[in-house]
Amino acid sequence: MAKSAATHCPYCALQCAMTLTSPVDLAPASQPGPGPVPAPDPAPALEVAGRDFPTNRGGLCRKGWTSASLLNHAGRITEPLLKGADGVHRPIGWDQALDLAAAAVKDARARYGADAVGVFGGGGLTNEKAYMLGKFARLALGTSRIDYNGRFCMSSAAAAGMRAFGVDRGLPFPLEALDTASTILMLGSNVAETMPPFVQHLQGARDAGGLVVVDPRRSATAAFTADGAGLHLQPLPGTDLTLLLGLSHVVIHENLADAAFIQERTSGYNAVVRSVNAFWPERVQSITGVPADLIRETARLLTAGARAGGSYILTGRGVEQHVDGTDTATAAINLSLLLGLPGSARSGYGTLTGQGNGQGGREHGQKADQLPGYRKITDPAARAHVAAVWGVPEETIPGPGLPAVQLLKSLGQPDGVRCLFVHASNVAVAAPDANAVIKGLRSLDFLVVCDFFLSETAAEADLILPVLQWAEEEGTLTNLEGRVLRRRRAISPPAGARSELWIMARLAERLDAPSTYSEDPETVFEELRLASAGGLADYSGIDYAMLDRGEAAYWPYPAGGTGTPRLFRDGFAHADGKAVMVPVAPRRRRTPAAEAAGHATEPAGTAMTLITGRLLEHYQSGAQTRRVPELAAAQPEARMQLHPGAADAMGIGAGTLVSVSNGRGEVVCRAELSTTIRPETVFLPFHFPGAESANRLTEAATDPVSGMPEFKFNTVWVRPVAAPESARMLQTTEAS
Repeated sequence: MAKSAATHCPYCALQCAMTLTSPVDLAPASQPGPGPVPAPDPAPALEVAGRDFPTNRGGLCRKGWTSASLLNHAGRITEPLLKGADGVHRPIGWDQALDLAAAAVKDARARYGADAVGVFGGGGLTNEKAYMLGKFARLALGTSRIDYNGRFCMSSAAAAGMRAFGVDRGLPFPLEALDTASTILMLGSNVAETMPPFVQHLQGARDAGGLVVVDPRRSATAAFTADGAGLHLQPLPGTDLTLLLGLSHVVIHENLADAAFIQERTSGYNAVVRSVNAFWPERVQSITGVPADLIRETARLLTAGARAGGSYILTGRGVEQHVDGTDTATAAINLSLLLGLPGSARSGYGTLTGQGNGQGGREHGQKADQLPGYRKITDPAARAHVAAVWGVPEETIPGPGLPAVQLLKSLGQPDGVRCLFVHASNVAVAAPDANAVIKGLRSLDFLVVCDFFLSETAAEADLILPVLQWAEEEGTLTNLEGRVLRRRRAISPPAGARSELWIMARLAERLDAPSTYSEDPETVFEELRLASAGGLADYSGIDYAMLDRGEAAYWPYPAGGTGTPRLFRDGFAHADGKAVMVPVAPRRRRTPAAEAAGHATEPAGTAMTLITGRLLEHYQSGAQTRRVPELAAAQPEARMQLHPGAADAMGIGAGTLVSVSNGRGEVVCRAELSTTIRPETVFLPFHFPGAESANRLTEAATDPVSGMPEFKFNTVWVRPVAAPESARMLQTTEAS
């Protein structure tokens, strides 16, 4: 008899509900033997069906519909692999693999100290694995050097939310609340491609003519503003902060602000007024390229919406992945506070979490500066609480480590990480300045990668440990609304693949680690509840039984209490209950012309501003979606998007091979011409490796508050490439 499991999509933070049906009964996972396992029989195909749920209402995107095809993919890693002196990975047994990993840890600690061991996690791990990874790093490995790829995704919005509201939850309201809004301002997010089922929640604002999308490209989401449905503001890249200051200027100087809300529920108003005085609409137009009348119209739409059906301001990576991303998100929050949106029953501010467990993954210990429950690792009370749960002396827990970019920069350095564990992340493609990251990976004494495919990062590993895929495991995740969800096992894993929980438990034994390390997800979740109790992200009132009953569980959910679907109704998380308005100002940026002038020799090609982003068919580094035939066929390669006018000036036609380069690297790909992009800007998707890897060009400069790298504003030089030269360049770049 076929078996069904109600679960959620493995990709983005929308966490669309789906039902997986298997033609065979589940079998228990095999215990690993001392030697390599025989080749497994192909896993039976799972049937995927959309399931009614508030976020997706039965809908799925192309990635979701095809997600089960990877479970029996021929490229699946099903046994530990050790790289030989010839660079070839060969199967070994689990006992040998774990012994080698433990020996590498002990060697690095003995030679260089505990912080010579590092861990790089991911926003795709379940809450249980993210929690245990933080505990494993700090107690079993004894290192402070842990961070994760959410630093590339949510860190600026999180930092802005913490200083303004005292707490960071992506959407502090249920997604369904958007349905009744008459105005939605969306900055830097292309949900029509990144999470397509989301767009149904924009329909009310579209019908009211109140959808406003800010994007340098006329993206698929921006196109929804056509035919009277709203406005598309198309600023120069890197000028979102200035645009937001201009909107706040209009709200203040046209007396559109909610004076009562500001007086009763915020602090810092006068400083913000002074900070925006110099950003009147005409001046903002001269900096951003957005017409002054559209700036005024947007401010008035937001005000009218707040007084009628509701207004929401939503930010995404496009405004956050900058060296001033925290300040830009702060400017968006200030605008929302001026209008009285946060804490309202019908309006609000939120940020759109990207990765599947991007919210939960940052709450329970993967971040360099945090302990479970969103506690600061420097807070003595927080350290004492978690130490008591773990059963260790407080001083056993290391202090704060290094945020992701600095952690990766330290790889192989004399005082840096020499032995690295990577979980649920493909840094060789996804990290900024990818060439330097790959060099760092190759300089390590020992690299352990836990993965189910030979990703570009796994290919660099000394040891690859095969882990479970989403439909083969139990656990929980937290979606973009702060709602905790159940992941359920629908199919048996290959005999040689193991959960990261099992791996950490076995390694902890070999390292004589203090505390306990369970491989059972529910047991780990029970410990997580205790560790989070009393913290900002309090899960102590949530358990598997309530989730299995389908109850909605929004954190904070204290034991004996209720969940919190809508935050801030009664106050903000600062001691005085007020939100803090923080004045911010734009920084001077180097324009492409200034960057070119700084070179000793004239770079070949035309200086342009590069922005990066996603495609509908692919996800993150593409390590999974590039292996799905339907998705790969639809988008088989990276293409550089540029305006026809700019292309004509450079002698570039549609499909022309182009070189996109700067001092960090070079990408060789084909050109795609589109009038949807600004003439001085080019766009590259970041899902592709090798010669097409956009992150060979991005800068590892970071926001001083959040540690977020600069993904969305980089100068590149673009030129057409003759066919013979391109063949040579492709070979050279791939070989590197």
